[in-house]
Amino acid sequence: MADLAVIFHWPPAAMETMSIAELMGWRARAAKRSQSHDALSKGKK
Repeated sequence: MADLAVIFHWPPAAMETMSIAELMGWRARAAKRSQSHDALSKGKK
């Protein structure tokens, strides 16, 4: 949940009603967004 809070700027309360499956789906999106941000910050697309 911490990675979702960091990437999407969500407070813990925003995630407490989500199911594990929903959290895992958002976690996958957060990982993808984080990788995209890392690539852009290094000058890659």
